[in-house]
Formats: sequence, structure tokens, C-alpha cells
Amino acid sequence: MSKGCSHIAGIETVTPSALGCEECLKSGSRWLHLRICRSCGHVGCCDDSPNKHATAHFHATGHPVIEGYDPPEGWGWCYVDNVLLTCRAERLHTTVRSRATTDSSFNEE
Repeated sequence: MSKGCSHIAGIETVTPSALGCEECLKSGSRWLHLRICRSCGHVGCCDDSPNKHATAHFHATGHPVIEGYDPPEGWGWCYVDNVLLTCRAERLHTTVRSRATTDSSFNEE
């Protein structure tokens, strides 16, 4: 049985820190997809991008949850628990295959 995300309570409604990957914009680099940190709003590039700034942000800060961003991609990820997150009705929910629990912002399926 899969475990759930233990970081659900720490997920915040955040304001994006930039209109693109913060670090790529500063360095003139390109990105493929964007991720937004659900702890602080940092916008970084995905792991398919050359610089992988979203993952680097996790390693630098320990902020565990990112969401697919610009456009919203309908999913997110908890780096610590290795749990896929899905979005429904403008809210981010945690997906762990077929289990369900709820708090104010997240559901596990």
C-alpha cells in the first residue's frame, strides 16, 4: 500500500515569484515547463529543462511540494514523500492510487 503525503498541512496558497523560471530569466537560459513551490511561490523550471531549477530549489530550501505551472498542468509532486498530486476544482489534491483522506486543501485518492 502506498503512503500519503505527510506535507499536506504545509501547502500554501502562493503568489508566483516570477513570470517564468526565476533563475533562467536572470541567466538568459530557456526552460520547457514551469513548477511553482507551494511553500513560497518560487517559480522554477522542470527536470526536463537543462537547469532543473525547481528541484534545485527543493534541495536548497527543503520546500517539499511543487505544482505544474503556466499553464496549470493539473498535477504536482511532493519531493520528500515521492507522491503525485492532482488538481481538481481549482484545488491541489494528493493522489496515491486508490486511498482517500481529506484536509482543507488536499485529498488522497
